[in-house]
Amino acid sequence: MKPAPFGFAKARSVDQALALLSEHADARLLAGGQSLIATLNMRLSAPALLIDINGLDELTHIKVTGDTLEIGALVRHAQAERSGEIARHAPLIALALPHIAHPAIRNRGTIGGSIAYADPAAELPACLLALGAEIEIANATGTRTVAAEDFFTGLFETALGLGDMLTAVRVPVARPESRYGFAELARRHGDYALVGLAAAARHDCKGLRDVRLAFFGVDATPVRARAAEAAVERGEDAAAALAHDLNPDGDVHASAAAKKHLAGVLLRRVLAQLAEPRP
Repeated sequence: MKPAPFGFAKARSVDQALALLSEHADARLLAGGQSLIATLNMRLSAPALLIDINGLDELTHIKVTGDTLEIGALVRHAQAERSGEIARHAPLIALALPHIAHPAIRNRGTIGGSIAYADPAAELPACLLALGAEIEIANATGTRTVAAEDFFTGLFETALGLGDMLTAVRVPVARPESRYGFAELARRHGDYALVGLAAAARHDCKGLRDVRLAFFGVDATPVRARAAEAAVERGEDAAAALAHDLNPDGDVHASAAAKKHLAGVLLRRVLAQLAEPRP
């Protein structure tokens, strides 16, 4: 299929991109395009204007400022995969990146695009939720920051409004006591996960503390398993507590019962990762 007719503009700066978004209510940003192009071709999306932001080098940074790692929205997955800064300061993201699609997709797909698209089976939204990340959003009137907890609002829905552009994400840098775990189950490596889990915690002499378990592929958004988190900290059966946290719907790939079972399997695997000292 072919997309519906649309206009095209190449933005030369963030300010110009934001001005174009402000002027054209029915506009979409083109970054990696790995999801957008497919929806255009299937006519699931038919914007009047595409704004190409691929030349905006100001959105391709990876930097540490104080206790925070900031990743620009146009950082490619492949660039993030190779980044020593991400491996050192955000190990959870480093663990998740190889699971995202395939190398050809990661060469073009962007961190900001994956997060803004908000696919419920995607890895990075769950990682941001587990890390307690912040998302920077800009528009023609200024910039604001939204916590990951508040950013993902529904199926493919986020806190982004008309005229908004996701410009960066910020995560707390890893500490010596930080522990991370990641696992997913997919029909084939590179497919969207049937069920996945991103986890972060702090380890002290009493065990795991500040546990954050973010499941994906089980609901319209990433889900914090708060009952299981509390069970882990109390030394109780966290897998049993998942019954209070997850109520997945079945789909063509797995029934609801299968997803619940797989969530428990992943939880046990990830808790074993959290118990290991960081390298």
